[in-house]
Amino acid sequence: MADLMKGKRGLVMGVANDRSIAWGIASALAAEGAELAFSYQGEAFGKRVEPLAASLGATLLVDVDVNDDASMDAAFARIRDEWGSLDFVVHAIAYSDKAELTGRFIHTSRDNFKNSLAISCYSFIDVARRASELMPEGGSLITLTYGGSNRVTPFYNVMGVAKAALESAVRYLANDLGPQGIRVNAISPGPMKTLAGAAIGGARKTFRHTEANSPMRANATLESIGGTAVWLCSDYGNCTTGDVIMVDCGYHVLGMPQPDNI
Repeated sequence: MADLMKGKRGLVMGVANDRSIAWGIASALAAEGAELAFSYQGEAFGKRVEPLAASLGATLLVDVDVNDDASMDAAFARIRDEWGSLDFVVHAIAYSDKAELTGRFIHTSRDNFKNSLAISCYSFIDVARRASELMPEGGSLITLTYGGSNRVTPFYNVMGVAKAALESAVRYLANDLGPQGIRVNAISPGPMKTLAGAAIGGARKTFRHTEANSPMRANATLESIGGTAVWLCSDYGNCTTGDVIMVDCGYHVLGMPQPDNI
């Protein structure tokens, strides 16, 4: 394939390094001809994102704090001023206090619950509202979720609740924005060796378990997730909205581990 995204422009939010799921998606979109902008939060992340963006020929970078309305206003105003419109947005932003992702869910603090839901779920709603105003010809909004949203996963804790809320938000946003030709979907990869994934207690054991038991006896790759995003952002995804697309080598269909691992 080539040039599936030629002539399309989009914002990628949440790249932390070259092992990020957001980076895998950005690389796949760029390979298909998309013109990209990147967001980051703060100088430290900016120094990581700048060379990655440059390697894809991207020059539009915006520093944005999704918890700050003025920061969000400024970021989308700059995109509007420089580009005028958007064709897609990839939202790969989530956060919870790492200290609360190793113990029991029942010990979730009020402050961390509110902060986790605000950053991991509400930020997508806020991004969707602002981005939709820059999509007069329709477009695609993608966020990232995980199977811990609907099945208990060790140590995922409040992030499971946040992702469940995010998946529900995807459906409501899809219904709101469908008349404008804007599709809204989530991609649900299996465990990944990323900076975010490493914050979850027992991450290495979880990665090994899913690799040993998924129907394909493997975990998802950045390339496979990126390809899924290309489909959702391209014209081939025009009739897909409100969905959670599983990219986990089939692990989500299992009721028990494989016989040799019971």
